[in-house]
Amino acid sequence: MRIITSAAAMQKLALQWKRTGVKIGFVPTMGYLHAGHLSLVKRARQAVGKNGKVVVSIYVNPTQFAPTEDLSKYPRDLKRDLKLCREAGADAVFTPGDAEMYPGKTEGNYSTYVIEENLGCVMEGASRPMHFRGVTTVVAKLFNLVLPDVSVFGQKDFQQAAIIQRMVKDLNFPLKIVVAPTLRERDGLAMSSRNKYLAGDLRRQATVLWCAIQIAKSIVEKSKSVSAADLKVDLKKLIEIEPDAKLDYVEFFNPETLQPVAQVKRGTQMALAVFVGKTRLIDNSQL
Repeated sequence: MRIITSAAAMQKLALQWKRTGVKIGFVPTMGYLHAGHLSLVKRARQAVGKNGKVVVSIYVNPTQFAPTEDLSKYPRDLKRDLKLCREAGADAVFTPGDAEMYPGKTEGNYSTYVIEENLGCVMEGASRPMHFRGVTTVVAKLFNLVLPDVSVFGQKDFQQAAIIQRMVKDLNFPLKIVVAPTLRERDGLAMSSRNKYLAGDLRRQATVLWCAIQIAKSIVEKSKSVSAADLKVDLKKLIEIEPDAKLDYVEFFNPETLQPVAQVKRGTQMALAVFVGKTRLIDNSQL
């Protein structure tokens, strides 16, 4: 397995592979890998076959964090991540630094960003302004360096995956996006690098996100249509019964357009963000 830190070296290797007809599968991550990430690596391998190449990037992207968010505290363990990538069958791991990804930024000489103007205005985009500008920019740059035929994203970040799919379509990137199912712990908590922050009873309280999803599903299954406003009120009460849980948002929306709906029925997509202590967790599901 190759470990590459230079943007130029990554692009050079990718071009060499492309010239010989090798298909490239790509999994972008911010590291501190868990089983969910490794399932994406396996999906990438399935997509390109045994003769293809699978690249994993590990880069904590600063432009998608607000000044008040956890960039400096985001969990990192590169040695462990490299071991997991090797065991999962990755052919290369791209681990650039900020100077490679944003050359000249510290001197004020970087000013180009990729902005999606529709799907990113709601939910995470409303709660975390500028977040998706950072996501689309770094993913576009990674696509230009890795040159993948297929890139795999997790469904846990439903809105992010939708925005990346729109970007790929709108900007004519020659690749396919695969969205893989969310992997969960035995108690339903969606796997996330941020779960590391959940000490003591916070870990138990974090299952309230999955509980809220299950209750919403149950309510929708019993009724043909439910008021989104009423359901939001009920779920907020449920979530905030936990002493350290605070709802950021819960939304019910069309999975194609990401636009909110007034009435919730089967097929509606649900997404929520909850602070458990100081840790912000997200989850989603189709109802």
